[in-house]
This record gives sequence, structure tokens and C-alpha cells, in this order.
Amino acid sequence: MYVVKSPLADADLKTVSEALQGALVDLVDLSLAGKQIHWNIVGPRFRSVHLQLDEVVASARTHSDTVAERASALGIPPDGRAATVASGSGIKTTPSGWIKDGDAVGAMVDALGAVIGRMRERVRATAEPDPVTQDIFIGITADLEKHHWMFQAENA
Repeated sequence: MYVVKSPLADADLKTVSEALQGALVDLVDLSLAGKQIHWNIVGPRFRSVHLQLDEVVASARTHSDTVAERASALGIPPDGRAATVASGSGIKTTPSGWIKDGDAVGAMVDALGAVIGRMRERVRATAEPDPVTQDIFIGITADLEKHHWMFQAENA
């Protein structure tokens, strides 16, 4: 059932739909991974990394809402359910229990790197079928790359 009809051709809509859904899943999982690490970090850099993790979580949540609303605007029902996120995320499982600050930073570098790699693929995939969605992905990627840089610098 189409409640909202997309202006995109069906083939283009399929490509854009897959890209938006994949981005939504990755961003929701990034926010969850960030919070899991945020709650369990220990070590001398606890406070600074703890606060830095909140910045990533806030960004991921904002971007996931932008992506979901873009999908809705194109007539694509976004799916951010836990089972969908768990089965479709490109992020490795977040460590359980207490996590030393250096390991926490490393886990976020890995998580951000995984999402960035997949976002760059989506930037390429949406260039032709929907430059509007591509523009959203470019902005998200730039923001995530900034977080990625800052976390890498934490462990330099």
C-alpha cells in the first residue's frame, strides 16, 4: 500500500529505499553502541570520553531521524525495530561489561569506520537516482568523519 507516492521511478526508488533503510539501521545501531560504551567506560579518561560519546549518540539520533523522514517523504516506510537493526547493522557487536577507556575509544573508531564505509557506498549509489538523498548522506558522512577523527586522536 502506498500512502505517500514517490516522484522517483520504481528502479530508482528501489536503490534509494535500500540505501535509506541501511543508513537508518546503521545510525540507530551507532547510537545504541555509543550509549552502551558510554554507560560502561572506566579509566583515567572516563569523563572526556564519556562526554564525547554523548556527542556521537546525539549526532546519530539526529541523523537517523533525518534519514527516516526522508524515507517517509519518498513513500518508503522506515524500519527501526530492534530485530531489523540487529540483523542489518554493519557494526560489530559492542563489548559487554566494563570497558577500559582506550578500548572504548577503539570500539568507537571501529564502529564509526564501519558506518562511514557503508555511508560512502550509499553516497555513490544515490548519486544518479536521487541527488537529494545523496546530499543528506554526504552531510551525515562528513559529520561522522569528524567524530571518527576525534576518536582516533584520542588514542594517538
